[in-house]
This record gives sequence, C-alpha cells and structure tokens, in this order.
Amino acid sequence: MARDILIVDDEADIRLLIAGILGDEGFQTREAADSDSALAQLRHRRANLIILDIWLNNSTLDGMGLLEILKVEFPDIPVIMISGHGNIETAVTAIKNGAYDFIEKPFKSDRLLLTIERALEAARLRREVEELKQRAGAEGDLIGNSQAIGQLRLAIERVAPTGSRVLFSGPPGSGKEVAARLLHRRSKRVGGPFVVLNCATMHPDRLEIELFGQERSGEGEGAMKIGFLEQAHGGTLLLDEVADMPLETQGKILRVLQEQTFERVGGKHRIEVDVRVIASTARDLQSEMTAGRFRQDLFYRLNVVPMRLPPLRERRDDIVALLDFFMARASEQTGLPARRLAEDAVAVLQAYDWPGNVRQLRNVIDWLLIMTPGGVEEVIRADMLPPDIGAVSIAPASHGDGSEVMSLPLREAREIFERRYLESQVSRFGGNISRTANFIGMERSALHRKLRSLGINTNERPEGSRPDTGRPDGS
Repeated sequence: MARDILIVDDEADIRLLIAGILGDEGFQTREAADSDSALAQLRHRRANLIILDIWLNNSTLDGMGLLEILKVEFPDIPVIMISGHGNIETAVTAIKNGAYDFIEKPFKSDRLLLTIERALEAARLRREVEELKQRAGAEGDLIGNSQAIGQLRLAIERVAPTGSRVLFSGPPGSGKEVAARLLHRRSKRVGGPFVVLNCATMHPDRLEIELFGQERSGEGEGAMKIGFLEQAHGGTLLLDEVADMPLETQGKILRVLQEQTFERVGGKHRIEVDVRVIASTARDLQSEMTAGRFRQDLFYRLNVVPMRLPPLRERRDDIVALLDFFMARASEQTGLPARRLAEDAVAVLQAYDWPGNVRQLRNVIDWLLIMTPGGVEEVIRADMLPPDIGAVSIAPASHGDGSEVMSLPLREAREIFERRYLESQVSRFGGNISRTANFIGMERSALHRKLRSLGINTNERPEGSRPDTGRPDGS
C-alpha cells in the first residue's frame, strides 16, 4: 500500500514541489501550512512520515515547537526537518529533539528521496524490534509437514494478499497468533505494523481506551493515549480471543470495520484509519451467539475466511519437527548446548495428548534443557521427562538386553509390558491367582494360560491355605 507523508510548510510552492516529487515515486501526500492544521490532520489520520519546515510563518507553533508536540503524541512517526535558513547548530538541535534528519533548502530530489527511504526503513526496524520484545518466545512460523498444517499454510498464502478478514479458531496454545503473523507477513501490508490486542487479558474497563485511545483532557501532555487501532494504521490488528470482548465494545468495533473511522475515548472528532482487522478465538462463537454473549453481525464481519488451528494431538506427525525447532531455540535463548532426545523419549512425547498444545510442548523442551542432568553428550531418556508427561505413558523400563520398551515394535513391547504387569499383580496378591484374575478382569483359567505362555512362575497356594513348613502338623 502507498505510504502516507504529511508535508508541513508555510510556502505553498514548496509543498507543491515536494508533493510532486513524492507523488512520482508512488507516495501518498497531504499538506499543511501551519501547526494547527498539521496536528488536526495527524489526529484525524496518522501518517507514515512527516516533512516539517523549521520556520512556519503565521503559525501557532514554529517547526521546533511542533516537533516537541509530535514526539509526545506520535513518537513512532519519523520527522525530517527542512529549512532555507538553517545552520549546523539548528540541525543538531532538531536531531537532538527527535527529528530523524535535517535537509537544507534548496535540496536535490535524490537526497530527499534517499533520506525518506532511510527514515521509513529505520521506523520499520524499530517497530519490528518492539514486536519481537512483545512476543518474546513466540514462534515465527508454522512448524511441521502434516496435512493439516500444509492445508493451513496454503490457505494463508491464498488469502493474505486479498485483504479479506480472517477468523482463526483453535484451542489455547495451538498457534493462532503465529498463523496471524504469517498472514501479515504474506500480505501487502507487510511494511506496516502488526499489533495484537489480547481481549482476554485486558480489563473490560480498559479495553476501549487501549483499543480506541484517549483524548487529551488538559491535565498534561501524558493525558492523551494513542490506541491500538491507530498504532496499527497501514498494517494489521489482531483481536486475540475476541469472544472476551464486551458487547458494547463489539458494537463499536463493528462500526470501525464498516467505516474505518472511530472516536477516541473522551474525544469529539472522528479518527480515520486504514487497518486490516483479523481475529482469533478459542471458544465456539456459534454457542456464544446463541447465549447472547457475541454479536451475530460482528461474527459475520470477522468470519469472512475461517481458519482452524488443529490441536497438537491431531498433528502428531509434526512433533519431531517441533522438538528440533524448540530445542534449537531454547539453546539459543539460554546459551546452553542443545541436547538430543532418545527414541523412547520421543515416542512418549508423541503418545502424549498435549492438553496445552504447542505452547506446552515448547515449555517442556525449555524445562528439559535447563533441568535435565547430564552432559551434552548424554541423550535425554524417557525416564528424564517431567513426571506429568511420563505418568500417562507406558513405563519406559529396560528390557533384559538394555533396549527401551518405547523404542520396540508393538508386539515385543506389549509382551514386555504384559509380563511386568502380571508379575507385579501376582506378587501384589501373594501368588493368589483367583484374586489376581478377579482384579484384572480375566477368567482364572485364561490367566493361568497367559502366565504359562509368558513363563511366569506363580508358586500358587490354594486360597486360605498356610505355607508348608515341612512339619506334619504344619507348625
């Protein structure tokens, strides 16, 4: 999409000249002759960059005064100062006060265009750094080669360039935000910001202020707040866990989707934005609508292209790839050398149901790298897994030759498991086959045959008899 540049200069011919140069390069431009007009335009619709003249005749504020306001209200918008009466001292002061650069009039168009591109690139990099800080630990891509993930990637590639709204659904920890970020990166708005508003963690009383911002109340420069909608101008806004949004706010966001305008909390002027709004939810929105907790009209506005993130138990084929990815990432973040997982440990992890999905798997790998004893050369075995993971799987005891049950073929593993299980139960009931059979749910004769086939010696005593002491009277 075209980047929006506001030109602020009291000379109409200068504004016209700059607008012509930028228009030829595909930029969208707006013009303002004084500080009041410039602020009014920015408060109505944010710009990607501002070109500001230091000397503004017939203006409430000169360029330096306006720069101070801009750095408070719009700190992320780069400002390039221009002047026909500047000197080194003026340039240094402007840059110290927050300007990206200073250009002296008359200027060459090539110099102006190069400075603009560098300023926009610097702003983009700052934005990416902030996003990385905010999502520290979040995965950067959809990992795996399962059919479900392949279809999801294909759907994202198709819809991303269109600008259509997308509703991601799936259980917590399944990767909805990861998919949303991938959608943004594949869209035509990739140069713009990606902003996440988590409706589930936001207090209902603060949600509208965070979303729409708050107008200056006259109590100081910090009283005005730029909301997430304005921050996402030119980019993408993700309404994460949208089902937790209050009904009143749902009605207001519906109007934003229709008109791309809104009012800040406490404000009287409508703000214009250009934002692609997408949403995610872990709840069944059909049920939420039936219960009256979610607006039907908003659902159909958001659910233009529905996409489902499957739980990890439905894509077990991806677990090995995820293990490798998370181990490498955990090693990079902690500075610890990566460890290799033994086959039996991988088998247990693949058999686990993962109620916390991909997020839980990531946390388990972090725990293993930090907490598992042994050197880097020692593999992580199944018995080293967290207790809550190993407890739901077949015990990874060793076979007589040292191999692990979980790495054996099913037939051999089943035989080992049955032998150990039955040995434990027979021992538990003191060799009494009848009580053992009753507990495990087998016929007594069938249990006898099974024990003989497995080579288990029971030394069975009749129920109620006493041990043989070798004396006639049994004493």
